Amino acid sequence: MDLEDAGSCRARFMIRDRDGKFPGLFDDVLKDAGIEVVLTGIQMPRMNSIMERWAQTCRHELLDRTLIRNQHHLLHALREFEQFYNTHRPHQGIANALPLHPLPAPITDPDQIAGLYI
Repeated sequence: MDLEDAGSCRARFMIRDRDGKFPGLFDDVLKDAGIEVVLTGIQMPRMNSIMERWAQTCRHELLDRTLIRNQHHLLHALREFEQFYNTHRPHQGIANALPLHPLPAPITDPDQIAGLYI
């Protein structure tokens, strides 16, 4: 698919990392097509990994299980999934807490801590 074949749906930005596999010619081609190249932060390897993980989760938990009819349906499904992902779905990386909710209060009472090991 050529960039000109996209019709009314045109890409405006290309977000990429600073890897050497993207030569200057790559950016020039995108610039000629009217696409602005946005580079990720310097020495921020987690920046890409967080978004790639979200995209993979979205694909596996939503898009692989949903038959999308049109763009309106896709946007609606993505909004619903984003709300579910950020409010209802527990995340292992933050102690199975919900992202937009505070973490549970830490247990500081020694008697309660001792009771956890019994």
